Amino acid sequence: MVKRQGGWMPSWIGGRRSASALASPGRKQQPDSVLEKWSVETCQKIGLAKLADRLAVVWNPRMRTTAGRAWWPDCIIELNPKLKEFAPEEPWRTLKHELAHLVAYERFGRRKIQPHGPEWRAACDDLGIPGELRCHRLPFALRRLQRKHAYTCPRCRKTAHRVRAIRGPAACHDCCRRFNGGRYHEDFRLICAVAP
Repeated sequence: MVKRQGGWMPSWIGGRRSASALASPGRKQQPDSVLEKWSVETCQKIGLAKLADRLAVVWNPRMRTTAGRAWWPDCIIELNPKLKEFAPEEPWRTLKHELAHLVAYERFGRRKIQPHGPEWRAACDDLGIPGELRCHRLPFALRRLQRKHAYTCPRCRKTAHRVRAIRGPAACHDCCRRFNGGRYHEDFRLICAVAP
């Protein structure tokens, strides 16, 4: 951390942040300088210097079911270390897939695009993976979560099953849309059907 006008800020603000900056003793991620260097150079080649300045690539050993993940606007790509157990091209393909998300968001803005929409597909084409699939087909363990909580609408009697308990007021989306112009109404407040 460095002292800047207005308070303390991470030392990489305003300059190139490397993956090694993310590998502090409290973090479990391991930086990958080779993959990061390639990603930075690729972003510079396609005219995204601002993205290149903020980009970091790390291996996250806590990942179990996901091959990779891109964090926007932090510009961090996390990769599952299990990718190293597969063919050598798998980490590169996953890196390009995740980098395509950041490229698409950098070009078009997060709120204007879908995660795997046409902007992402165009970024995949630019990164050399045309026709990239939305999800990987690697044999990672599936994550199955029990939906222990059930909530019923008092009007239409539809039941919604949830993994986590709903905190705060929540109403039936269909009934609110149909009878109240899409706005919340207390008459359609969901009732807990199963105790946790």
